[in-house]
Amino acid sequence: MAKSKNKYYVVWVGQNPGIYDNWKDTQVQITGFPNAKYKGFKTLIEAEEAFGQSARGYIKTKRNAHKTPKDPKAYSSEINFDSISVDAACSRNPGIMEYRGVHTQTHEEIFRMGPFEDGTNNIGEFLALVHALALMKKNNDKRAIYTDSRTGLSWLKNKRVKTTLKQTQKNRKIFVLLERAIKWLKNNDYSNEIIKWDTERWGEIPADFGRK
Repeated sequence: MAKSKNKYYVVWVGQNPGIYDNWKDTQVQITGFPNAKYKGFKTLIEAEEAFGQSARGYIKTKRNAHKTPKDPKAYSSEINFDSISVDAACSRNPGIMEYRGVHTQTHEEIFRMGPFEDGTNNIGEFLALVHALALMKKNNDKRAIYTDSRTGLSWLKNKRVKTTLKQTQKNRKIFVLLERAIKWLKNNDYSNEIIKWDTERWGEIPADFGRK
């Protein structure tokens, strides 16, 4: 029997969602748990990136492979469309990264940054959030901000970035932006509501780059 190449396992839905470094512990989290969602990855950074996103982008089944994309407008009673949505895209992890913010209803692009070399999706998602907050505070804009990144929300709340990405000559600019973002969060407050975009129910966030 071939040895698994996966060294890390992401459990999105299970007893205790998280990242595990062996299959035995992973099994404990998913065995007997209804509709458990999990997947193995070769590197820690890949696992971290995946855990920060919805399982929907990583787990595909025949049943949903040909499903018609969901239209957020069908959930108009749940979504505040007069808001800003942010998202990031990365060719791989690490790889070429960019991020942007758009108006949730019209999809009009409000800002776009990048591409940056040797970045990650989680970092892009976080930078997009802080970029939106800083821009909206400057313009006295109190509208809500949507993000589909669980990791981005966590970093924002803690005002701290937790990543295993190593700084290189190529991604130095990204780390400069991260330092500025953390400094801004520590020196500023904001009243904008930050809302987790429900990808499972509403489909892709309007700021999505459409490269999946």
